[in-house]
Amino acid sequence: MNKSLLMRLLIIALFYNSYAQHKGNYSNIDQSISRQNILSKAGNAIIYNPVIGQRINRPLSPTNQLIIDVQALQNVVASSYTAIFNISQIAPTAEEANRLMSERIGNIKKSLSAEGILEKDIAIDVISFVPVYEIEVEKKLFSKTYTEVPKGFELQQNIHIRFTKTHQFEPILTACAKEEVYNLVKVDYFIENIREVYSNLQDKLLEVIDDKKAYYTTLGFDLTDYNISIADDKYCYFPKDFYQSYQAFNSISFEALKKNKGVTKAKKQTSYYYQPLTYENYDIVLNPSILEPVVQIGMHIKLVYTPKPKENKKEESKIETKHKYYVISPNGPIDVQELKTQ
Repeated sequence: MNKSLLMRLLIIALFYNSYAQHKGNYSNIDQSISRQNILSKAGNAIIYNPVIGQRINRPLSPTNQLIIDVQALQNVVASSYTAIFNISQIAPTAEEANRLMSERIGNIKKSLSAEGILEKDIAIDVISFVPVYEIEVEKKLFSKTYTEVPKGFELQQNIHIRFTKTHQFEPILTACAKEEVYNLVKVDYFIENIREVYSNLQDKLLEVIDDKKAYYTTLGFDLTDYNISIADDKYCYFPKDFYQSYQAFNSISFEALKKNKGVTKAKKQTSYYYQPLTYENYDIVLNPSILEPVVQIGMHIKLVYTPKPKENKKEESKIETKHKYYVISPNGPIDVQELKTQ
């Protein structure tokens, strides 16, 4: 075996191994842990996907229409973020509940100010302020009476915290955890000028459309002989729309599971990961390599050129008209004569 062939085989082997290393635990097929695929010959790496193979080998169907279908996508890092936490406070009196809530929020603001998050970047949203009831049991000689009585008050508020850098989120979590605030409701993403993003995508789409028009012209098609119909669309997706989940676990004693005796099943942790839009259907992808969750903004335009119907020119029939003239004599008789034009 010569050295060049050996080097090619080594490169192919490294490529397959790198594919397996980057696959991770998640399996797209059945949303289960890929660790169970070790029992198969292929291991963790799926070398050939029959679905992709069908796409590559699909037959072409010629048509008399010309179709220009272009899609563009831009990954945009948010200019600011807003994290929303829910805080609940219970106390015997309304005044005490309000005081304790104010102290907790004040401590959070004080901790965040040291991280560059000012008070103007924090907003409070009051959700509810209601009495809390408990059931008292009143025992009688032959019966019991259960009566609801007020025992205190519950105050719920949402605290909105705005930040501009993703690394600021960790100290935000730490500051909230110190005050026993663990309920993270959501994190919103914001873009300052989305119109500029759409305008940039339009320019890129027009460039690709012009290239495809030139391509058809080179093939011998005159686009002026076609009628044009158009459809376009735009969309904006946020990271919260693209989180998927899976459970990574492996039960060792299969025999015990089959008998279902003496087995105490543990709660399996659910893992989440960010799965953005993939790029295989796009002609243009701006900022394709991303490190953090981003806002994905896209545009889609489709032009369909249909041949114009051929005009049937009807030959105008020439109708020969014979002209005649009339001669009236002084005595009254009329003499009709044909006028010769040639």
